Amino acid sequence: MSTTRPSRPAPGEPGPEAHGSAAAGPAGQDGPSRRLHLVGVGGAVPMSRDFTRQALLDWGWLPAPTADHRAAAEDVLLVVSELVTNACLHAGGPEELLVSRGTKVLRLEVSDLGAGEPSPRTPHRAGRPGGHGMFIVQRLCLDWGVVRHEGGVGKTVWVELAAPG
Repeated sequence: MSTTRPSRPAPGEPGPEAHGSAAAGPAGQDGPSRRLHLVGVGGAVPMSRDFTRQALLDWGWLPAPTADHRAAAEDVLLVVSELVTNACLHAGGPEELLVSRGTKVLRLEVSDLGAGEPSPRTPHRAGRPGGHGMFIVQRLCLDWGVVRHEGGVGKTVWVELAAPG
């Protein structure tokens, strides 16, 4: 499902924390969260993918016991790559990645200072180079949206993916 509605309210959402630290999850998430600060970091895409892979290892998603579990973990890593790449290419670079685990959903949030709104290219043309990131995100995720930061500077793009069954 593609949406640009804000995420669910998060009354107890944690504030900024140290690089790579654990935090309590946003509303709707009953499991742990991890936060990676990316301001001024070179190699943000591979760093974000490695950070997320480590969270999946720590949370028991990897090594994957079945092909379905492996596919779910690979989808998460692909979506992280797409979101952080979009922030690098279109929003002056990412500020932060938040990875939160619930019992049935894994949530990714990438914050940046960009003014644009991500959207899948329509109509999607598979043979056309570039511009496929949000189409991929839309296809792999249960839901996604954009939350504008207070004061109108920047945004957080969030996605939710199904946890492996």
